[in-house]
Amino acid sequence: MINSLRTLPIAERIRLVEDLWDSIAHDQASLALTDEQRAELDQRLDAYESDGIRGRIAGEAIADIRRRL
Repeated sequence: MINSLRTLPIAERIRLVEDLWDSIAHDQASLALTDEQRAELDQRLDAYESDGIRGRIAGEAIADIRRRL
């Protein structure tokens, strides 16, 4: 099947990937979290709520990351 996909134009393959990703995103509620994942998310949320830092503009964060590269 993979070899037959390689014969498609790249734009078509990209569209297929986007469609597949959208279908996964649509069904993500059916993916159960493990206890470890739930604990990690709870820990991150607690840290976010307790530090008082509300984040920054995405453009600023991206510019900072680019300066560090």
